Amino acid sequence: MRQVNPSRLTGPPMRLRLGGELLPMVGHVRMYVCGITPYDVTHLGHAATYVWADAAERVLQWHGHTVTVARNVTDVDDVLFAEARRRGESATMLATLQRASFEATMATLQVRTPDLAPSAAQHIGHVIQLAAALLDRDAAYERNGTVYARTAHAAAQAGLDQASALQRAEEYHDNPGDPDKDDPLDIAVWQAAGSDDDVSWPSPWGEGRPGWHAECAAMVLALFGSSVDIHCGGGDLAYPHHACEAALAEAVTGVTPFARAWMRAGIVSVDGAKMAKSTGNLVLVEDLLREHSPGAVRLLLLNRPWGRAWEYDPSALDDAEALLERLYGAASSPGLAPGAAAVPAALLDDLDVSRAVAIALEDGGQAARTLIEILALS
Repeated sequence: MRQVNPSRLTGPPMRLRLGGELLPMVGHVRMYVCGITPYDVTHLGHAATYVWADAAERVLQWHGHTVTVARNVTDVDDVLFAEARRRGESATMLATLQRASFEATMATLQVRTPDLAPSAAQHIGHVIQLAAALLDRDAAYERNGTVYARTAHAAAQAGLDQASALQRAEEYHDNPGDPDKDDPLDIAVWQAAGSDDDVSWPSPWGEGRPGWHAECAAMVLALFGSSVDIHCGGGDLAYPHHACEAALAEAVTGVTPFARAWMRAGIVSVDGAKMAKSTGNLVLVEDLLREHSPGAVRLLLLNRPWGRAWEYDPSALDDAEALLERLYGAASSPGLAPGAAAVPAALLDDLDVSRAVAIALEDGGQAARTLIEILALS
């Protein structure tokens, strides 16, 4: 857990507003960040999620909170297994190498190492416990070695109609056409191993492996108990992943809400298409860092509303580099006293980095230095 400066606790209380809602907190803040599936290199869309989560942690710590951050690694996943088979290597080796590469990139971007770094493979037993608990609650049923959770209600809670939810379920490989399901929007908490599967674990229902949504639910419950204060992830994970994850946890514990606030970084697009390996439009962070400073990449990602989707333009990095130089210049000036307090206040207001940058440039001096320090732009 990050230690705080006690002197920051003696002034008037400061409250974070996130997603337009006040999020009062006392002392300890529990933050869970949906991590990578370690089968490929880190692109700008990944980085946006983790830089924003890091910024939120730093703002909270600046204002006297102790923050515990857990960022998982999804190292049990069909996409990872398929990529390992394609490369002719073990899934464990591929995951280890890609995880090391990701962590090195995060360190270069000054994203702090999380306090807790659970992996799905380490929490197989907790997924089995989750499945058993859901069965005990009659919130799940077992068919042919697969345990399905009753999650059809999660789509409506996420604001989706049936057709949209089915489309998303298909896109995220939740297999809505599975004939063993009571409802096509139910999800597999534990899925039975197929005849050609090479990765599985024993369970009370036979050999199999966890479902993706159940992995995150089990890790949060195991690490933090029944709920978290802030749950971070990409903007594309709202449904089915986050909605079903929350539905599983709430069905077991009876505690709502599972997450007091959701912080989903806006989707990054290139030429109008979401940045993704499947579309072939990846902008790799390691490529950007060959020509631009880590501070400029961070500023590019942060100098916008955190939840808004945006289009990447290579010229924007040059603009971010120039803006960073202006901030450094402002930091070296005498400055105006009011800005030193106005910058942290702006960051508490829904992490309004753009307003904080404008204040820092106008007031200079300590205001600019404070902004650079809080957002790790040095």
